[in-house]
Amino acid sequence: MKIAIATFEGFNEIDSFVALTLLNRVKQSGWKAEIVCPTDSVTSMNGVTVKAQQPLEFISQADAVLFGSGKYTRNIVEDAAIFSKLQVNPQRQLIGSQCSGVLVLSKLGLLSQMPACTDLTTRPYLAQTGVRVLEESFFAQGNIATAGGCLAAQYLAAWVILRGAGKEAVEDAVRSVAPVGQSDNYVSQVLKVIGATAQRKTEHRYARGCIAT
Repeated sequence: MKIAIATFEGFNEIDSFVALTLLNRVKQSGWKAEIVCPTDSVTSMNGVTVKAQQPLEFISQADAVLFGSGKYTRNIVEDAAIFSKLQVNPQRQLIGSQCSGVLVLSKLGLLSQMPACTDLTTRPYLAQTGVRVLEESFFAQGNIATAGGCLAAQYLAAWVILRGAGKEAVEDAVRSVAPVGQSDNYVSQVLKVIGATAQRKTEHRYARGCIAT
């Protein structure tokens, strides 16, 4: 499974690095998560510079695509040169966002029929687009998922693992990074959050409807 973690200038390190680390704990042939950037390198909101492992064009080839957050996300979604390279296909790809990364999904037209999660800072901007914002850390419907709050990155990564490699792979990956003595609780919490989505999807139907999954 090829996974693209879209990472832009001013990115939030937690979003990209937590997802990258957790996803690459899955040891299956052909499974690999990589940092994808619009330039050869990008610098985070705290001054950490990373080199792109793949160009943005790789997104169209990936099986899963995650859009992390950053302090320039609102500018990025208005950048035609960058946006023209964000070629996604929700029919065959898993597509997720973290915090302000949800603005990318909204701009791509992926949230027109579903509610979404984001952080408190991004919430008013997302609401302006007409998307219903949930007071939750994670929500998925079909092949689209959104997460709110930096540390919710674990849920987004675990969702990709669940969909691509199964529950046991999620348990193994989360257990390998959990604090010593707390692994059972961490595994249980992550599975509860990402597993509850399917059971709750009917609760989030609203006037303009949600796509069937």
